[in-house]
Amino acid sequence: MAVRAVKTGGMLEAMTPPAPPPCKLVRLSTDDAEPALRFDAWRERAHRWVDLLPPLPGSPLDAELLTLHSEACTFGVMRSTAYEMRTDSRRAGNEPGMVVLTLIQSGHVLHDAAPGTPQRIGPGMLGLYDTRGPGHYRWGPNSREVFLALPRPDAAAALGREPGNMLITPAQCALVPLLSVQLEQLAQLARSGRLDAADHADLLQATRALALLTLRNLGRQGRVPDAASDKPDADAAHHAAALQFMRLHAHRHDLDVAAIAHGAACSRTRLYEAFAAQGSTVMGALREQRLLHACALIEQSARLNVGALSWRCGFADQSSFSKLFRKRFGLSPTEWHQRMRPEPAP
Repeated sequence: MAVRAVKTGGMLEAMTPPAPPPCKLVRLSTDDAEPALRFDAWRERAHRWVDLLPPLPGSPLDAELLTLHSEACTFGVMRSTAYEMRTDSRRAGNEPGMVVLTLIQSGHVLHDAAPGTPQRIGPGMLGLYDTRGPGHYRWGPNSREVFLALPRPDAAAALGREPGNMLITPAQCALVPLLSVQLEQLAQLARSGRLDAADHADLLQATRALALLTLRNLGRQGRVPDAASDKPDADAAHHAAALQFMRLHAHRHDLDVAAIAHGAACSRTRLYEAFAAQGSTVMGALREQRLLHACALIEQSARLNVGALSWRCGFADQSSFSKLFRKRFGLSPTEWHQRMRPEPAP
């Protein structure tokens, strides 16, 4: 966990940023209910903010949902057969109001913003949807989605205006690819079941920060930003965005602070401040991401060429790479490879 120094009464004290409360992974399935009760049970348990419409005769509902919930947001991964839902209902009026960022993984959804004008949303597309606004959504068969539900006031504050239904493209906001990858990776980790409640909470907090930064960056177009009104949240978001950018581009030998700041949609000064708030440095974090990437490649490789490996992970000098690797993991790259893939007994 990162530790940062705080000056108090002329002395420097170490302060650890408070960890978010653990959040529980909840798994829901239509198989949990009897066939006759399946639709009503799923509508009440899995669709709190929208109205789920009954399936067509002969098309039984088959769906699974994984959710991570905190006081600040809800993350979900859903697979389902074809279904329809509406958002202009009394049900939404009884809820505090959520804005949902949805990434389509497979299948498609037809969104009717107005009667007779469906918008087709396919794999890889990221959208923002207001559960209090009118909308009719028709999901195709074998659809998969990842979503992050944010309280409406949080989304409105980040955007600087009232949120509405819209697709968000990389052309509109440079952070869209980073947020999409973050959502995909959190979905994979949630499905794997290999993380504990504290890990889930940390990842969910980072994903929320990156989502709000994306909305803030999107809303900043055409207006003068308020530089310091929400600096702690902005620092956390820039930190999360920069780490994700580093993971995607750790192999690049030209990766420097300026490139990372550009990828995280902030200035170099803001980037330095964001990492200082977490008790780390930009280049130290980049070195850590490169070493972790090297470790993963070693574990996946049947044969090891240390020179080629160091180059693929962004290190220009093989000797320096080997020394850094040993210092970080306690073994040389060759020893780590032998440990992961021991020789078979004769």
